[in-house]
Amino acid sequence: MKKNDKRLGADHPGRFAYEGLDRVIHEKARLGIVTSLATHPDGLLFGDLKDLCALTDGNLSRHLQALADVGLVEIWKNQKNNRPQTLCRLTADGRRRFLEYIKVLEAVVTGCDRHNGTGLQCECARPFNRLSLFLS
Repeated sequence: MKKNDKRLGADHPGRFAYEGLDRVIHEKARLGIVTSLATHPDGLLFGDLKDLCALTDGNLSRHLQALADVGLVEIWKNQKNNRPQTLCRLTADGRRRFLEYIKVLEAVVTGCDRHNGTGLQCECARPFNRLSLFLS
């Protein structure tokens, strides 16, 4: 199909462009971080998150800062027994954006042409909807 094909419309992102996938979340390490935090609503200590995501201190710190800069995570630094403790938690906006990301990804996985990239729920994604229920 040509880019200006009337069936797609002039501003259609294309069937496999996946414009709806949030690029901040979609990066592999950040996806692991956000998924880990989504399944732990009270947050995780830096060391536990590092182990879950198999990242180095520097990599985790850099990705957490990138996520915090756009408001997806909150980071609290404190001391316990004279040792630094860092708690990381997904923000309300972070949880909302992650669930939107999952909806778009569900449409990609199911190949739903009607809803691909729109974030709409459809019968095509029914087997994957359980994941969204688990994370809400």
